[in-house]
Formats: sequence, C-alpha cells, structure tokens
Amino acid sequence: MDAQAPQRILVVDDDPAILKVWRRVLGPRASPSSLDNLEKKIFGAPPPAPVDAGFSIDTALQGSEGFQKVVSALSEGRPYTFALVDMRMPPGWDGLETIVRMLEKDPQLEVAICSAFSDISRDEVAKRIGRSDLLWLRKPFDLEVARDLARKLSEQGVHRRHSR
Repeated sequence: MDAQAPQRILVVDDDPAILKVWRRVLGPRASPSSLDNLEKKIFGAPPPAPVDAGFSIDTALQGSEGFQKVVSALSEGRPYTFALVDMRMPPGWDGLETIVRMLEKDPQLEVAICSAFSDISRDEVAKRIGRSDLLWLRKPFDLEVARDLARKLSEQGVHRRHSR
C-alpha cells in the first residue's frame, strides 16, 4: 500500500444521503489557497498545518454490490483498509450477511457497523463474524465521533494487513 496515497475505504448503506455525509466527513479536504499561505508568510504566522488528505471513498447501496467491490479491490491489488456497513439494507443482504461474505473473501478487512437499528444483538453479530473487537456507530452520529472511528479503523486496518 502506497504510504502517500489516501487509504481506500468502502461505505455500504442503502441511503444515498448517508453515503453523501460519509464522503463529506471522511473524503479529501480542500487545501488552503496559495493566497492564504502567502498571507501567513507575510504576517509572520506559522505556516498552515498539513491538510488531512482524507480517505479515498467507494460506496455501495446494497451488500452484494459492496461485496463485489471488495472482490474487485483485492483482484486489483488495492484492498480496502476498512468498511463501514449498515445493518438494514432492504431488499438485499443485511449488514451481517454482507460483512460475513466480505471477511470470507478478505479476512484482513477491518469492519465497523454504522446503523440506527439492528435486529441482531451485538454479541450475536460478534459471534457470527468471529471478531469480538467489532466497532459500532449508532446513527445519527456526531461528526467528530465518526472521524475518530475512521482514524481508529484506519490504524487497526493497516496493522491487520501488515501483521498477516
């Protein structure tokens, strides 16, 4: 994985508005303009902090589509660092089935559930997935909490890929 390239993530949710929010929250941020940089140099202010490049985000509206993206990413040699998956995505696979299939194909994929509702308990999900460290984010979510979750998943995902 190229250290300079943004990490690839996958968001699977049947609500296009939620996908748009994730792109805004975790996608590349605009860098300061050259005029901003010049002004800071002229007036002696410290240079701006490096801009967080954000993540390279792919999205899927259904679990089967998300699974196919995981398969394609692996075949291209550019696997996702982590995936955020909704639990309820009618009419197709639910989040649990989606995650189970993703992890069968890519056991090093870091996964978190981002959902308002789940018909299955956290313990049952962890048991079926085989990971006790599964992270959950309940909708609606606070943007800073979402960013913190993404940073944590990113660190865990990089560690999991390099420790195989």
